[in-house]
Amino acid sequence: MTDNLFKQLPRSTEKNEQFSELLKQPGLRIERIVSTGQSSPADFWYDQPGGEWVLLIQGEAKLRFADEAEARHLQAGDYLDIAAQRKHRVDWTPPGEITIWLAIHY
Repeated sequence: MTDNLFKQLPRSTEKNEQFSELLKQPGLRIERIVSTGQSSPADFWYDQPGGEWVLLIQGEAKLRFADEAEARHLQAGDYLDIAAQRKHRVDWTPPGEITIWLAIHY
């Protein structure tokens, strides 16, 4: 089956992020996340039991780790590996623009 990562993108004015599961196998989940100006709530941290490799396909974002003083400014093409239980959050994505993430959870 063939599909396209850029298919069925939400409008840039959507209130919520869009999460689409692309593949799920034992120990592996791949998802597309589309942000249109959203960020994590001020008191919220992702604290996941498994690792996550993330690639910013389109747009830009600021990703903050609880153990770092400054947020990392990611641009299209940037990727990083987030260790299991490493607290992180999305501080910013540009309002009115589409930001596309590819997240591989393992």
